[in-house]
Amino acid sequence: MSLLSRAALTALHRVVCLSAVTLVAAGCGSDSVTSNARPNIVFIAAEDITTLVGAYGDNTVPTPNIDQLAREGVRYTHAYQVAGVCAPARAGVITGMYPVSVGAHNMRTLSGNGAEGIAGESAFPPGMRTYSVVLPPDVRAFPEHLRAAGYYTTNNTKTDYQFIAPVTTWDENGPAASYRYRPPGTPFFAMYTLFTTHESMLTARNDPLAVDPAALKVPDIFPDTPAVRGDLARQYTNIAIMDRHLGELIRQLKADGVYDNSVIVFYADNGGTLPWYKREVLERGTHVPLIIRFPNGQNGGAVDDRLVSGVDFAPTALSLAGVPIPSYLQGHAFAGAAQAAARRYVYAARDRMDTEYDRVRMVRDARYQYLYNYEPGLPWYQNIQYRLQLPMMREILKLHAAGTLPEATARWFRTKPVEELYDLERDPWELNNLASDPGYRDKLVELRTAFHQWTQDVGDVGGISEPELVRRMWGGADQPPATATPAVVGVAGGVRIQCPTPGASIGYWVERSGVPFAPDRHTVQSWDAQVLFSDLGYAAQLGSAPLHNGAVQSAPPRWTIYDGSTIALGKGDTLHVNAQRIGYAAALVDYKDGATTRRASGRGAAANAAVPLLIDGSRSDS
Repeated sequence: MSLLSRAALTALHRVVCLSAVTLVAAGCGSDSVTSNARPNIVFIAAEDITTLVGAYGDNTVPTPNIDQLAREGVRYTHAYQVAGVCAPARAGVITGMYPVSVGAHNMRTLSGNGAEGIAGESAFPPGMRTYSVVLPPDVRAFPEHLRAAGYYTTNNTKTDYQFIAPVTTWDENGPAASYRYRPPGTPFFAMYTLFTTHESMLTARNDPLAVDPAALKVPDIFPDTPAVRGDLARQYTNIAIMDRHLGELIRQLKADGVYDNSVIVFYADNGGTLPWYKREVLERGTHVPLIIRFPNGQNGGAVDDRLVSGVDFAPTALSLAGVPIPSYLQGHAFAGAAQAAARRYVYAARDRMDTEYDRVRMVRDARYQYLYNYEPGLPWYQNIQYRLQLPMMREILKLHAAGTLPEATARWFRTKPVEELYDLERDPWELNNLASDPGYRDKLVELRTAFHQWTQDVGDVGGISEPELVRRMWGGADQPPATATPAVVGVAGGVRIQCPTPGASIGYWVERSGVPFAPDRHTVQSWDAQVLFSDLGYAAQLGSAPLHNGAVQSAPPRWTIYDGSTIALGKGDTLHVNAQRIGYAAALVDYKDGATTRRASGRGAAANAAVPLLIDGSRSDS
């Protein structure tokens, strides 16, 4: 169902009490493990690496921790993200919905949200303002479903979902967020980002190279120059560092005694980091590593060749936890008790990238890839300012201007055909377009049909101009919507909370009379952007205070998901309430002794502040 056709539904969370969960390791026959407790689940997302690691056959630099995880887990050979860049891809992971279905397909919609905002990758077309995607009312970030079922959920730290997640999504979100602070006996879902392989780190890091640039094999799509070899060597060096960071996290899990009884999911947020890798919906832009270590190393060393999509991660996490999978999800569980049938195809999309508009759709089966270009008059290459910091990108542009690029690279600057078809077994660099080859006519028709069917099934909104799409999200207004003020209603034994906004998530916490809020103190332990940039000495340059591992921070209040039950309050107790539909400004109220006070703004309100949508400096009705 699309953003524009979905009926307004109010999602109701129910706490699910489970005594036993059966875990089925995907792709490993009928073997299963039954646990008396729900498993912990750990998602570990590396940035921008595609499959350039030993477990996937690339031994350019040692990746012993990834390789060991693969020996203990299941290695998925055909995992793909729904976009070749982080924000749309992460939106697909966190919602289980295709970004083109919910309006999260443009890169990006929020500035300063997640690591790229820190790094400066927040460019917009002239006059286009930042906005939060308004999701359909029934759609949640999937960790909220886990929280409602009794999981303790944490994120450390990148979000970049194209929207501000409500306070009900995480028990804690930040560089000190950790499963370590959960109540005893509580299962947890923890999400970590390993940032050091991000595109920005190709220029930010200057560690000694882990590989001799002269010894590298240059990909067929690039010219063989010192600048290209230098960026390749830096890319592999960063991969080696990221592997060490993964090892640190795994050792922490083991030391805390939670490694063996947890589901460990290692993956990448999108494909490779280099030009003509990242942002593309080609194989090298969407193919990612995916390794899952099941509790106690069940089916360790197995290989699963099924197609897996990034939108499948959310239903799979819920399936592994024994939590009912909402019907709105467009992904399908590939493991756990609710495992679905194998996919026949995976899909991806490319739309606006920073200041540059395009529209490309991709369908892939086990061997062939089909692309449909809505803008065939445009070249494959886009003038993305952010990547001009890379020496190899500047070198490629210099050679292009001189007319001395090798043929494979020169192709990047030519205009696209309407359709492309590639045999990825014979042509891994996707240089031989088979769309006009009569010998592949049947495959072309098959994948073209699958493409059209998919766009209809998910309600692809990419054909709507971005200003008009945002206006529709805002209900035809020039300002973003706001969540209605929640009401606190007195009932026998306490109070209940109501919010008339369809799809609003409601969180609350109680400040007891005479007991002022005293924040817990949590220790920073992070491998994400803020700590890494601080360690590299960029904090002041980026306008943030330095932050290093080992620092101690005050933890924010923990918001409880309101499930409709009565909340008992004593005289003088203060009930803090935060209600927010995703994409709307949050509404916050404090309730004390029968009186309600509305606070001016809340988490999400700043990002969704009333900013008119402008095009070329004036309001646009296009």
